[in-house]
Amino acid sequence: MTNTLPPAIFLMGPTASGKTGVAVELAQTMPVELISVDSALVYRDMNIGTAKPDAATLARAPHHLIDIIDPIDAYSAAAFRHDALRLMHDITQRGRIPLLVGGTMLYFKALREGLSTLPQADPEVRAGLDAEIARHGIQHLHRQLALVDAETAMRLKPADTQRIQRAMEIYRITGQPMSALIGQQERAELPYRILSIALIPGDRAQLHSRIAIRFKAMLELGLVEELRALRAKYPLHPNLPSMRCVGYRQAWQFIEGEIT
Repeated sequence: MTNTLPPAIFLMGPTASGKTGVAVELAQTMPVELISVDSALVYRDMNIGTAKPDAATLARAPHHLIDIIDPIDAYSAAAFRHDALRLMHDITQRGRIPLLVGGTMLYFKALREGLSTLPQADPEVRAGLDAEIARHGIQHLHRQLALVDAETAMRLKPADTQRIQRAMEIYRITGQPMSALIGQQERAELPYRILSIALIPGDRAQLHSRIAIRFKAMLELGLVEELRALRAKYPLHPNLPSMRCVGYRQAWQFIEGEIT
């Protein structure tokens, strides 16, 4: 059965591991179409801080799921799974091979394993949580989460505002811990023969050095100026998922005078 399934390639790896370069080279020699698996590249106008492939690169190797929403919008693992499955089907129908490339492992996991049936966001519950965070801080909410869902609280960093808030929202909507609901999910097998390729640098110190060099280059290219332009164009605030991306979060703090 497995051998009769159409192929798909998963190309994974951490930031600055060289995934895009490998994907572009593969696109020149194989009948593949690229699907971006990156939670930051989905945003329009966020180019420098996301290390978005430049126009010349995208001309050589077009990527699906880049520049599909505005920075004020949200994009979830569920939305990615829906879009990726649709694209993979279309690519396969064209007689080509889907090549999924990126570093957002949550998206790869959602695609491979399916998603639990978690409730949609509730604006009223979320507004209440926003008020609690503003009043007491995210660490307080993390402690509250530990009382009702210790398993989820243990795996989240005390400053992870987005995920702590979501876990607490789920508990308040359903009365059940998120960890229990996730445990009930049904495994959904992908109808593809998956070839997984992971670019894992052997020298972690060298990788960290490359990340630091990349961030310095972003600053020199105008990351802060890009964020100023984004703030002028869109009604942004620091708690948006787009503005919590590494780089933009620090640039926001710099503009606000919170860091030097």
